[in-house]
Amino acid sequence: MDYSPSLLGSSLLGLIPGSSERRAPGRHELLAKVEDYLPAEQVERVRSAIEFGAAAHLGQKRRSGEPYIAHPLAAAGLLADLRLDADTIVAAILHDVIEDTPAAKEDVAARFGNDVAEIVDGVTKLDQIQFKSREEAQAESFRKMLLAMVRDLRVIMVKLADRTHNMRTIGSMSPQRRRQIARETLEIYAPVAERLGLYSMKLELEDLGFRALYPERYRVIERALKRARGNQKEFLGKIEKALKEALKKAGIEGEVESREKHLYSIYRKMRRKRALLAQVVDVYGLRILVDSPDTCYRALGVVHATYRPMPGRFKDYIAIPRVNGYQSLHTTLFGPNAVPIEVQIRTRDMHGVAESGIAAHWKYKAGATGSDSAQQERARAWISHLMEMQASGNAEEFIESVKVDLFPDKVYVFTPKGAILRLPRGATVVDFAYAVHTDIGNRCVAAKVDRRLSPLRTVLRNGQTIQIITAKGASPNPTWVNFVATAKARSAIRHYLRSLRRTEAVELGRQLLDAALADFNLSVDDLDAQLIDAALKEFSLKDRDELLQQIGLGERLAPLVARRLLPSDTTVSGRTTPLTVAGTEGLLVSYARCCHPIPDDPIIAFLSSGRGIVIHRETCANVEDYHKHPDKWLPVVWKEDLTRYFSSEVRIETANKVGMLAAISAAVAGTDTNIGEAAVAQGDGEISTITLEVEVKDRKHLARIVRTIRKMPGVLRVARTQSSRGEAAG
Repeated sequence: MDYSPSLLGSSLLGLIPGSSERRAPGRHELLAKVEDYLPAEQVERVRSAIEFGAAAHLGQKRRSGEPYIAHPLAAAGLLADLRLDADTIVAAILHDVIEDTPAAKEDVAARFGNDVAEIVDGVTKLDQIQFKSREEAQAESFRKMLLAMVRDLRVIMVKLADRTHNMRTIGSMSPQRRRQIARETLEIYAPVAERLGLYSMKLELEDLGFRALYPERYRVIERALKRARGNQKEFLGKIEKALKEALKKAGIEGEVESREKHLYSIYRKMRRKRALLAQVVDVYGLRILVDSPDTCYRALGVVHATYRPMPGRFKDYIAIPRVNGYQSLHTTLFGPNAVPIEVQIRTRDMHGVAESGIAAHWKYKAGATGSDSAQQERARAWISHLMEMQASGNAEEFIESVKVDLFPDKVYVFTPKGAILRLPRGATVVDFAYAVHTDIGNRCVAAKVDRRLSPLRTVLRNGQTIQIITAKGASPNPTWVNFVATAKARSAIRHYLRSLRRTEAVELGRQLLDAALADFNLSVDDLDAQLIDAALKEFSLKDRDELLQQIGLGERLAPLVARRLLPSDTTVSGRTTPLTVAGTEGLLVSYARCCHPIPDDPIIAFLSSGRGIVIHRETCANVEDYHKHPDKWLPVVWKEDLTRYFSSEVRIETANKVGMLAAISAAVAGTDTNIGEAAVAQGDGEISTITLEVEVKDRKHLARIVRTIRKMPGVLRVARTQSSRGEAAG
């Protein structure tokens, strides 16, 4: 480009009035759309934006070869079809100028106002920032867009229009890039459009994404649908006529219209129900529009009196709207020849919300007050929920949480006071607790489902009443992450565990640094504050706790840090102080499963980056491999008078007789020992090998178990499992 941003706002456009505007493909179509509903002064703003955008993108081409300005004008045209306000239309025209041209945000703000500039900036991607992976860049871009949406929801409408036109023209992309963009569209943008109630845009994004991702499947279903339409037209005409006559007879004024089937919804239904294509295509769709909610229910009675309803196929989204504000009655009927007929009954206002969702709030209306609609409030509540999730975790984890959160809600349950909560199918009691409040989830210890005590992993069903029992000082269990279904619960649990992990890492780092400093007759508290500050500056760390955290996580070696923090006149004492372990250190001290160390075993610790300390037996075969990194090994000893239990493993060879596992299990239980796991492997037909993971206090406890098993009839050999040489116990 050979022009500066300042020229864009003044002299260049002044010298060539309207010249770039005339070259802009799609300009006349867009102006015709906005002239139909915007006042003359707002149409002039749109005209000025076209001129500005065309000049900014002058000389730029799309992959298809057409002038680049055609894309933003087409995106703006999609929003004009929804009759959105002038600011949104202008922002759509300019949505790429900050990213792809020398024009700056300040130029846009000076010419078209701060609202337009903020919307354009919110849509702009983060291509200028370097990320570790494309996935991280995509996630950060989406996170930035959500932050902008909190300030102005029109950001997402411009982004959805941008994505819709890109999907319409995706044919010029490489096959791999097409699949990548299509998958992102189906996983993120179409569900976002649905969540915000933009159904017409959602349906188009789904069908375009489906065609780009699975072109052959799309063609097969498209051909089948075209063949079926010929027969359906006459059949649907008869059903429409019968329903219209029945409504008229009941004194109900209503419109009856057939619903167009969408290819992606057919495909999803085939996969969900594992149905044949013919079974899904041969389902007919009708919609009835009436004047009031009360009339909806009266019309439902008429419809059910005309055609018999299918049991279990009625849904009342008027009494309990979907989370995006969608309201309608859904029922499925047995039509002529028992052909299924899917019917939606709603008011005309409900239909407007169903088609345009939050866009209805920004439709240009003369004399509009600008007060927030219920639809917009629901959208803001959802975005606030997303922002709560994004506060904990990295961008890629957040994007996965958003995908989970976008799945349609299917389960409706009640609080003890009768409030309704909507949760995804598969949601558990813990999901419910976090849906009520994060603090309730964190302190949850038990629950009653329909007044009966139930496990926390209980999967909820429609209509149940849930009461959560909390306890002061309780905390989330790490295993909850394995069964919760909602993004909010998963994010809150992970956030708590990260906080806990940080606290434990700081404490472990202090112990490791103290042990390293003991060689110099010092402790962490003895260190000079100036030396610590100098080290923090050298390591680019914020404070002492961050340094201790890195030591605890194994990212920095305590002996090296200790030497860096020593006064210049310090002398070495010549001794090495071992670290004491008790088995209660938390998440950052683990016990190697290759050798199962237990109290009284000679042990050694390996400092694993990101994991903390891993305790091994000195005789473990893996110790030989780890000795290639001697700087990461630490001397450790067991704390005296330990009371907790540790896992150990025993391997038993027995005669292949019926009931040997049961007999051995009973004998082990007789020694007051819990068996964690048991496995049986067949040998040569006469010998079986049984492996038991047992919970023991120390080596003496384990020896007692081994002696008990060795005395049993049919037992040939008993040994403590290990990854190395010797140390058989029998």
